[in-house]
Amino acid sequence: MGDRVPEPQPPIFNLNAYSPAEIQDSVEKIGVKKATLPFLQSSMLAVMAGGSIGLGALYYTIVASDADLSFATIRVVGGIVFSLGLALVLVGGAELFTGNNLIVMAWASGKISTRQVLRNWVIVYCGNFVGSIGLVILVFFSHHLDMNGGRIGLSILNTAVAKISPDVVTLFFKGILCNLLVCLGVWLAYAGRSVTDKIVGLILPVSAFVAAGFEHCVANMYFLPMAWLLTETGKVPADFNASVITIPGIIHNLVPVTLGNIVGGSGFVGLAYWVIYRKGPAKK
Repeated sequence: MGDRVPEPQPPIFNLNAYSPAEIQDSVEKIGVKKATLPFLQSSMLAVMAGGSIGLGALYYTIVASDADLSFATIRVVGGIVFSLGLALVLVGGAELFTGNNLIVMAWASGKISTRQVLRNWVIVYCGNFVGSIGLVILVFFSHHLDMNGGRIGLSILNTAVAKISPDVVTLFFKGILCNLLVCLGVWLAYAGRSVTDKIVGLILPVSAFVAAGFEHCVANMYFLPMAWLLTETGKVPADFNASVITIPGIIHNLVPVTLGNIVGGSGFVGLAYWVIYRKGPAKK
């Protein structure tokens, strides 16, 4: 018999994106890892993610404070620079509540329990809040808000009023649409094989939710407390009506937005892709 022809070997360098089925496998494995992280590691990574998203919000505010830009330019360019936050989370490594809604894929496959999912979400949500508040304090005392003749601070106030004013039903649906896009951005980032691939993949979905004015609970953990701190310290223009920027006003936003984010990320992305790409029962 002649020599057997060796099977072709996979290329050392593969520039093709991961397939959707491969992404699902990756998301499930990562979901198991996230759900089983020790408390200290999970909470510290969550604090970092809260600060990272806050940095993206800070970057957005600089663009939004420029009164010479058109509406569409502010929204689109602001959304692109806001993508810094998710890039820091995904490439740098951190635990973000909205992105972690995708761990329902591992739950649906029976790899983690409901208790583990809820534990992760509670730890990460609280850690994101702590990280956001930490950044708020640092930025406030840096006097960054005084830039552009105080328009940075005014932009924060205007943003906060626009976020608190809608009714809870509107905020809920804005939350759904937001995390639908954020988790699609995470999904596309997982398709990439390089840092460049990941960042390019997430920019358009993230910038789309910002441009459309949808609501992200972790970003709001930066915007709303910062606006509240400005009102409490009297750094509000005399003709500005900041009556809605209160602790109850912040809660009015965060509760329906958080619930909407869960539905958008877990249901419309996580469970939808799980149904499409789930593995059938193993053959005997």
